[in-house]
Amino acid sequence: MARLGLSLSSLALVASTFAACTPEPQPILGPPPRATVAAPLPSVVPQGPAPSVVAAVGTAPEVPPAPPEGPPGKLNVLLLTVDSLRADMPWAGYPRNIAPNLTAFEKKAVSYTRAYSVSSYTAMSFGGLLSGKYPGEIERSGYFFSAYPDTVTFFPELLQKAGVHTMAAHAHFYFEKKAGFQQGFDAWKMVPGLSEDHKTDNNVSSPAHTKLAMEMLSEKGLGDKPFFAWFHFMDPHDVYFQQEGTKKWGKTSRDKYDSEVEYTDRHIGEILRFVEKQPWAKTTAIVITADHGEGFGEHKRYRHGFELWDMLVHVPLMVQAPGITPRRIDVPRSAIDLAPTVLELTGVAAEPSFQGKSLVPELYGKAAEARPVVIDLPRTSDNDRRRAMVSGDYKLTAYGDDFRFELYNVVNDPGELKDLSGDEKEKLAEMKGLYKERVKTIKDICPRNTAKLKGKEKGRKC
Repeated sequence: MARLGLSLSSLALVASTFAACTPEPQPILGPPPRATVAAPLPSVVPQGPAPSVVAAVGTAPEVPPAPPEGPPGKLNVLLLTVDSLRADMPWAGYPRNIAPNLTAFEKKAVSYTRAYSVSSYTAMSFGGLLSGKYPGEIERSGYFFSAYPDTVTFFPELLQKAGVHTMAAHAHFYFEKKAGFQQGFDAWKMVPGLSEDHKTDNNVSSPAHTKLAMEMLSEKGLGDKPFFAWFHFMDPHDVYFQQEGTKKWGKTSRDKYDSEVEYTDRHIGEILRFVEKQPWAKTTAIVITADHGEGFGEHKRYRHGFELWDMLVHVPLMVQAPGITPRRIDVPRSAIDLAPTVLELTGVAAEPSFQGKSLVPELYGKAAEARPVVIDLPRTSDNDRRRAMVSGDYKLTAYGDDFRFELYNVVNDPGELKDLSGDEKEKLAEMKGLYKERVKTIKDICPRNTAKLKGKEKGRKC
């Protein structure tokens, strides 16, 4: 993540830094195998034991209480995001126990096994998450590490206007009023003592970030009215360190990344235990997700950004909230849905222009209906446009201004190793038709900087 207004030479340094990294490739793991049953699988797979309906002879069987249709009133929402957190975590089949606290959280949450970030790197992902729109359709600077002007409405602004208390703390200089993400927050704080490096991130910030988060969550009177709090943990982001007190898995980049995840998990665990002890805990929903994934050599990609392969955009998404039944939902969903979800949980009306749909009904038991998920990577000073759509088992990736398409079955082929566009022409035509219909609602706009956009056609502004 770089500061707005970088020189072209600085941008080139960033790009060359990414290209120079040669960590070892790692296999992509899919979600845990689905249960084998004679009947078709439901859209949700319960994790806990089924309630007993066995009764003594001569008595009526106990009928389990019906699940609530929605949250018990207006809730607080705590959003915890982790930079570069891949989907292949321990609860999804990864063999290393690198995230015990998040794994325990997942067991008590509604967990989306096929969740996608809005884009493949922080600037675009959070621009989309906060605005409830795709980054290609909101005002932005046009640089790779983009900035968003005050004219863009982020959902915390709607919360703030409705009287919801909003707070956040972050641990990278890009968040220090350079991106514009602070719009709508009553309290916006930065971890002190951070170094600023446009090429990489040498900070170890989880301890100070955790302390700052707990200080903000200890605010007097917090919980007297609904609040929204957001904390984005940075340590799994480049550079990967072998963190003190974590297991030494080896010397590869993935080994050190696993140490970073374990280290971050430990600090998130501190926050979760702290929250449990607060008087407002029983009226608080907790959402945990990531801004994007991370590459370790798959498709010759390292770190993140530039492309939309699944290892860069398939991320964890799990929600704990009062009255929900823990289970896994195995249909594609997107972080674009979080803006309307947070608003509904806090009792605030969503914007009609939001691209996503609230997850609240399915969090409280409604069947999760299938709908296509769009992932958007707008054209910037460092990358040509990419756009992808996931529907059912398939993923369609569109290159540039939709001049070329690739088709993958990401359930059978989670590593996207076999392009099916030549073998399954009927499915390709079906997916292209669905894609073209879906993107009609995405009104792309030009960014402020158009002179150096990658991949634009000659004579076009953007």
